[in-house]
Amino acid sequence: MYGKQKIYFADQDQFDMVSDADLQVLDGKIVALTAKVQSLQQSCRYMEAELKELSSALTTPEMQKEIQELKKECAGYRERLKNIKAATNHVTPEEKEQVYRERQKYCKEWRKRKRMATELSDAILEGYPKSKKQFFEEVGIETDEDYNVTLPDP
Repeated sequence: MYGKQKIYFADQDQFDMVSDADLQVLDGKIVALTAKVQSLQQSCRYMEAELKELSSALTTPEMQKEIQELKKECAGYRERLKNIKAATNHVTPEEKEQVYRERQKYCKEWRKRKRMATELSDAILEGYPKSKKQFFEEVGIETDEDYNVTLPDP
């Protein structure tokens, strides 16, 4: 009794004793879960704002027009795919492999010849009084770099 009021307390003997360490672990979990809830709420608000922006940007007639355009584009792609599948001039795996082998051979030869030309020009430039650029201009040598050409990867 507290004056005219009655105060009731739960019987504490029926509960287990909890240590301070356990309480701190639980507090840590509460903080982590609260942070997770806040981040999820923030991402929900962000998504809702984007949805409002998208829905306000396009009206229903505009959406229907966009859908029709996409359907026409899709039909065009289907027709193109049908024509490609119907073509009889497919490349066989053997032909494809032959082309890749030839490409590797030519790229290897290109590298080899470029290296030889670079070594020759460097040997000449050792005793040449002018710059490399001036030498190439006088002789009329055009390099891959002049035309922004790079060797393909093997």
